[in-house]
Amino acid sequence: MLNRMTKLALGLALPLALLASGPAEAEIRDQTIKFASANNKGHPQVTGMEKFAELVNEKSGGKINVKLFPGGTLGGDVQTVSALQGGVIEMTVLNAGILASNAKEFGAVDLPFLFNSGEEADKVMDGPFGTGLMERLSDTGLVGLAYWELGFRNLTNNRHPVTKLEDIKGLKIRTIQSPIPVELFNSLGANAVPLPYTELYTALETGTVDGQENPAANILNAKFYEVQKYMTLTRHQYNPQIVLISKKFWDGLNDEEKAVLKQAAVEARDFQRKVSREQDAGALEEIRKTGMEVSELSPEETQRLRDAVKPMIDKFSADIGQETVQALFKEIGAVRGQ
Repeated sequence: MLNRMTKLALGLALPLALLASGPAEAEIRDQTIKFASANNKGHPQVTGMEKFAELVNEKSGGKINVKLFPGGTLGGDVQTVSALQGGVIEMTVLNAGILASNAKEFGAVDLPFLFNSGEEADKVMDGPFGTGLMERLSDTGLVGLAYWELGFRNLTNNRHPVTKLEDIKGLKIRTIQSPIPVELFNSLGANAVPLPYTELYTALETGTVDGQENPAANILNAKFYEVQKYMTLTRHQYNPQIVLISKKFWDGLNDEEKAVLKQAAVEARDFQRKVSREQDAGALEEIRKTGMEVSELSPEETQRLRDAVKPMIDKFSADIGQETVQALFKEIGAVRGQ
């Protein structure tokens, strides 16, 4: 009797032990993820992608392979978003504001002069406001995993130094393909020209546009200093980037696989932001060394730019939704202890 009971206990204990001790990797299937972006290797965006790929490989026991396609090789940002929605590409990382055409509330992060620092932006984007934006994507064929950063945008041009508001008037400035940046530069007196990032260098080189606006790391990485003479530290807009995955692909993953990708995106986020901020500071020094003339706006001129764009902020707040914009400013106030 004892033998029979012992055998029965052992028989039950073995599968239970296997269930308890079985590695998470047992749930994960072999698969490859195509991860596309607009920036070139060496840019903080791509460095973050490389870290993500490394973490996914490690967490999945080598079963999930993330194949990187930087430099716009699979198309510009708008094209890549469509490819994610169709399930042709699995992942991308891009400026969160570009998603305003998919979910209007994302336009809020494109509003000018929002944040005083990257750390301030982190708290807002990682908190309830950023999470709430991601939830707006549920019907768009996209899933958000984490927010990385591109950083503060600055103006460059090939015609003359910009040290005051009037200097911007009449400049043809390339902007990202999103309504708020277009309206922002039109409000400042420029002629905004929305173009894919992949076409920007050629547009500057051929004189199709006089200038552009991007963080210092982009200006250095894309070698815009070769085709631009003047840079102004306007810091007119901060770009959080969003790591996206195709909902078609996501819905086919099991919980273990989803957890691996989500955790890797968040861990890579902290690394990517650190790299981005270090590179931004270093990039400015390197840009100066190339011979570009770098100007800074006085506090008075910065305030004049802020005043000039107030009407467009009011206009877009109505389009985005007053509730969303109010929630954003409330959270920024809370972060500042106001």
